[in-house]
Amino acid sequence: MPDANLLAKLIPERPGIELKRVMNAPLDGAKSLKEKEGLNPEELDQVKQLRTILGGKDLRAQVLKEALILEGSVRNTGIHAAGIIIAPMDLKEIIPVATSKETELLITQFDGRVIEDEGVIKMDFLGLKTLTIIRDALRLIKENHGVVIDIDKIPLDDAKTFELYQGGETNGTFQFESVGMQKHLKDLKPDKLEDLIAMNALFRPGPMAYIPDFINRKHGRSPVEYDLDAMQEFLEETYGITVYQEQVMLLSQKLANFTKGQADTLRKAMGKKQLDVLNKMRDQFMEGCKSNGHDVKKCEKIWSDWEAFAAYAFNKSHSTCYAFVAYQTGYLKAHYPAEYMSSVLTHNLSNLEKVTFFMEECRRMGVPVLGPDINESSYNFSVNKAGQIRFGLGAVKGVGENAVAALVEERTTNGFFTSIFDLTSRVSGKNVSKNCLESLAMSGALDTFTEVHRAQYFYVDPKDGMTGMEKAVRFGNSMSNQVNSQQQSLFGDMMEEDVTIPTFAKCPEWNKLEALGKEKDVIGFYISGHPLEDYKFELKNFCSHQVERLIGVDDLKNLRGRDITFAGIVTSVNHRMTKTGKPFGIFSIEDLSGTMEIALFGEDYGKMKPFLEPESLLHIRARVQNRFKKEDEFELKPYSVNYLSDIGDKLTKELVVHMKLSELNGGIGQKLVDVLQQHKGGTVVRVKVYDEEKFWNLPFQCKGLKVRVNNPLVEELARISRGNVTVG
Repeated sequence: MPDANLLAKLIPERPGIELKRVMNAPLDGAKSLKEKEGLNPEELDQVKQLRTILGGKDLRAQVLKEALILEGSVRNTGIHAAGIIIAPMDLKEIIPVATSKETELLITQFDGRVIEDEGVIKMDFLGLKTLTIIRDALRLIKENHGVVIDIDKIPLDDAKTFELYQGGETNGTFQFESVGMQKHLKDLKPDKLEDLIAMNALFRPGPMAYIPDFINRKHGRSPVEYDLDAMQEFLEETYGITVYQEQVMLLSQKLANFTKGQADTLRKAMGKKQLDVLNKMRDQFMEGCKSNGHDVKKCEKIWSDWEAFAAYAFNKSHSTCYAFVAYQTGYLKAHYPAEYMSSVLTHNLSNLEKVTFFMEECRRMGVPVLGPDINESSYNFSVNKAGQIRFGLGAVKGVGENAVAALVEERTTNGFFTSIFDLTSRVSGKNVSKNCLESLAMSGALDTFTEVHRAQYFYVDPKDGMTGMEKAVRFGNSMSNQVNSQQQSLFGDMMEEDVTIPTFAKCPEWNKLEALGKEKDVIGFYISGHPLEDYKFELKNFCSHQVERLIGVDDLKNLRGRDITFAGIVTSVNHRMTKTGKPFGIFSIEDLSGTMEIALFGEDYGKMKPFLEPESLLHIRARVQNRFKKEDEFELKPYSVNYLSDIGDKLTKELVVHMKLSELNGGIGQKLVDVLQQHKGGTVVRVKVYDEEKFWNLPFQCKGLKVRVNNPLVEELARISRGNVTVG
């Protein structure tokens, strides 16, 4: 082991350095270890020691010799996710194969890089979820609009689709939905498919640096230049910038007389980053260019550019396929936004974060996303006749596929359910259990039965000790038993007994926070609203940041040393102990923009622990600072916390109601007084009456009327005064 450690320490630490070069390359001069790898004198001395050891006959020399043999060999097996080998005959007659527990297919024992040398073809068949999204969107379009779209024959110059790309409104589409890509699309203003093909190829590490120049050349802000005039034929579509492997292939044939086979070898070398092959072809390229009378220096520059290009080369055929599928998704989103986004939501249902993100995108687009409904929802997301997206029943926990199938079949055959009792009497308890119905009630899927509110399904009637849902299920069972009895009797019509429809006990409705909490329990997130929506006043006036601006590394770096305020609902809490036995806590907090996790230690944890309860609505003050002993990392350190419901009253020195003179009438003053008296507290209220035409305003203090400031008060004042309410 000591000898092995010594050998390892003698090998210079350089990314990608090869033992064969360490042992055989010149130490100094052209293409030497000193020039190419940048080894310093001390490292060169270590190389000399290694070479001396290699020349010996001891165990260390033998280890180095074996290492040189083994270097670059495959050390483990792996199966490509999409790679398929195609051969002209039985694979076993051409290459060694093996079996694996991971697949029923045979797998090759040759490395993918050399497999084609044996006379077979390796192709990658990607399984894209996007294709399923497109298929289901087309089905919804046909159902809702009676329009059958051949997605492979849509017009490729559709103005509405390109408007979508030009605005960067690509959330939910294929390949073009990242924030960075959206920014470039807004600058590029693509107006043809070729622009999307090029952007798809350029938007990856390496070529991304060419994007600004590509955009400027398209819009004439920078000149389109070619190293040689002969290159214009193949680079004109990309404004003089080499983007694709195919362009290199065609240019190598035109400039240096490469055959098609040689050009393809060049393409493969670029695609697989085989720099050794590229180096061998350089001299051939230069000779060919020289024989065609091209400027040698310019040709050297072209080859140097191609060598750099080899690190990220992308073929146009690949990029075209991606861009075409992307364009199809953009076309559907632009022309049938509800149906397309419904399909996107369905196929991201397992990822709550993505569902939340796409629901917000729907709202931005003006496409409402409604909660589940027993009379309108299918298993997956769907679109109703009003063009609104309806949540699927399959998204509700405790509601299985069989239950949804039974509900939809009964609804389709015999019409909408008219009440909870109609529902339980028409579907079998075997398919739709009490637990299933309770989940539907909590999700809001039974809200269509307006004579009953959600709380009544779970409230225990003091008279009989049964919940409303238990009564409904019992009624349904009785009706089912009666039908079965009649079917078994020849005189069923004479044996009929009336089954009385029970009544639900009256009880208070769930408050909004409780109702939303139940929704989240059975669906995973809030549908009909958000707990913070009742605190718009507090969020607007007493929060400096939203959560989404506090979770990025760059965001925190820019806020270093600053005090910030934010608010949200606690979604989870984890109280733990350190290895030294000290308590600490980790909690997640969510606002309308996103979710983040915060850790609390020491005194901060002890002070804030009482507030850390799930569904608590909190207002937090924090400072952005460096992590302990880490200059390049930052953290949010909370130092004060309050309940959000208290913060308006605590931080408002005075409440100012702004009113237009033209809005004043005889009864408005009394209405203001009535509202203020309903919210008595300790905050001063002022009324400012202003006239926009004469540019004056008069302040009045409401003497003897002080209020407790909260969102309901502010909204009521704004409604009555038809003006603006601010804090002082």
